Amino acid sequence: MSNDLTLDAARARDAADPLARWRSEFHFPVSPRGGPALYLCGNSLGLQPLRAGSEVAKFMAEWQHLGVLGYHDAGADWLKLHEQLAPTLAALAGASVPEVVAMNSLTLNLHLLMASFYRPTRERHVILIEHGAFPSDRYAVVSQIQWHGLDPATSLVQIAPRAGEQLLRHEDLLAEIERIGPRLALVLMPGIQYLTGQLLDLGVLVKAGHSVGARVGFDLAHAMGNVPLSLHDWGADFAVWCSYKYLNGGPGATAGAFVHEKHFDADLPRLAGWWGNDLTNRFEFGTEFRPYVGAAGWQVSNTPLLGMVPLKSSLELFAAAGFPALCARSRELTAWLERLLDQQMGDRIEILTPRDPAARGAQLSIRLRDTRGNGRALFDAMLARGLICDWREPDVIRLAPAPLYNSYEDCWRAVELVRDILNAATP
Repeated sequence: MSNDLTLDAARARDAADPLARWRSEFHFPVSPRGGPALYLCGNSLGLQPLRAGSEVAKFMAEWQHLGVLGYHDAGADWLKLHEQLAPTLAALAGASVPEVVAMNSLTLNLHLLMASFYRPTRERHVILIEHGAFPSDRYAVVSQIQWHGLDPATSLVQIAPRAGEQLLRHEDLLAEIERIGPRLALVLMPGIQYLTGQLLDLGVLVKAGHSVGARVGFDLAHAMGNVPLSLHDWGADFAVWCSYKYLNGGPGATAGAFVHEKHFDADLPRLAGWWGNDLTNRFEFGTEFRPYVGAAGWQVSNTPLLGMVPLKSSLELFAAAGFPALCARSRELTAWLERLLDQQMGDRIEILTPRDPAARGAQLSIRLRDTRGNGRALFDAMLARGLICDWREPDVIRLAPAPLYNSYEDCWRAVELVRDILNAATP
């Protein structure tokens, strides 16, 4: 092995990395063999921040001692908890503070925003998605089309990688947008494709969609808190994300949404609810809905505050570490993992994720070459030996070194473990 790819080299990198200290702010699961597990699964569920437990306990104490007064107590300030999260969410999204809101869950937010931004007409009714879209997005899109009395067979267009390829080509995406042209109502794409880890050029897609008169929105489940975003400057109409992956908000954490400020004064229809009414007259209980200024005006119900408290703890870590620095560390960690995989197992493992660091985030999707039927056995053996990652059908293992808590040594040990499993399986 090259001298710069050894365990000693990994430890030296960690020792010299000023951001490595944030690792100590997280709980790690226990390996079946004892000790902390190797956790490369932040793309599915981020680790629990140490401070989350005490913050939840603090909230529970407020509830115990204040009851309903927690909504009006200056210290607890439950009524405006989403506003406390907004500045960091805005920084991560590349947006202004009023353009973002923590609310609901990802698919619910997608439905709420599509109610405003998918307004099909007889001429313009097509939604463009990728063929490999995450099932929940597909379900939402198909149901929205049907809700409007349309047929997905004619109002849904899907674009896939070329035959024999794994990744989408931007020239194909742009050509398809141009081809659909005046029939295109909405472009809905992922920030990062969940299976391959491919980061799309979102600014280019916004420009192309707008050039033919379509609205453009994004599912940022795998992009938020993972890669730099500039939603405001790109001019995206809307975006949604979950908070339990790279944002470390916990299972089912309160999700988020972005609405560009150019739509704040537009007469957009929306599925309104009391919690989206402006605070200045919300408690007058009037019959006329007056939306909260900004993305918060798309809220509908009393926010599940317990889903926000751990997220607030994690966002405080993002703010303290600095997102540009974390993104730079992420690129280095992922490149290190990529080099180790190539050096140790390049003849046995294929990396599906783009090799260009600008076209990916913290995720590397891998599969076995030629013997794909053995991929599940490899994954099961990895879990049994304390390497937590995830499996996606039909044959993909995803590894994600999250920059807030993973280390170079984590990556080295993970690759060493996978190599040992493969060697033991070889006659």
